[in-house]
Amino acid sequence: MKLIVADSYEEMSRQACQDLIDAVQGIEFPLICPASGDSPAGLYRELVLRYRQNNLPVAGWSFVGLDEWVGMNESDEGSCKFHLNNQLFRPLQIKEDRICFFDGRQKNLELECTRAEKFIQTKGGIDLAIVGLGLNGHVGMNEPDTIPSLRTHVSAIDPETQQIGQKYFTEKKTLTKGITLGIANILASKHIYLLVSGSRKAGIVKKVIEGDITGKVPASFLRRHEGLRIYLDSAAASLLDS
Repeated sequence: MKLIVADSYEEMSRQACQDLIDAVQGIEFPLICPASGDSPAGLYRELVLRYRQNNLPVAGWSFVGLDEWVGMNESDEGSCKFHLNNQLFRPLQIKEDRICFFDGRQKNLELECTRAEKFIQTKGGIDLAIVGLGLNGHVGMNEPDTIPSLRTHVSAIDPETQQIGQKYFTEKKTLTKGITLGIANILASKHIYLLVSGSRKAGIVKKVIEGDITGKVPASFLRRHEGLRIYLDSAAASLLDS
């Protein structure tokens, strides 16, 4: 595990962006797993900026989605795919055949899980996973008391996540279930970048980094991965002992 603490959110995002570019530079066809959410958004802005300024070579990049709300897909404003389309996929001009993303509107969600697993397998595994951190310690939609051996699955959303998740929507939504890559999928990635910003996340950051590795704080399982990098701004790191 490597911990990177930046003075600002912007600096944190720039550093994570540069490290991502360096990590995939030698891979001809990298598979990247991006999370939606507030903390990774700055990283995506940096990638788009470098793509536009320096013609960042992304032609060989493929993407697999981390998670999606059950009952939603990219046509729903506020969904995970909706945000990533606007923040990453469309600005980088990524073709749809290089993106595998859950469709939470499908009736057979098990087939959606299988489709994602097959896409990952055909690409030779996830090279780099970009994840955020929920206030209750969730990663993706792996909620508290999740089992670390789980792979892609439909999850029951914790009440706290349901409440906080409303911020992405203009009207109240039912957010009781999600479809997500499991902790086992994330830990199978070659590199994991955990990005966290803001003082309101400082308490859970301390639990993830300095507390026990436990299903009550799912993101703590990521500490078992040698390729984990945790990016924090100074506010998110404010309660750490060292």
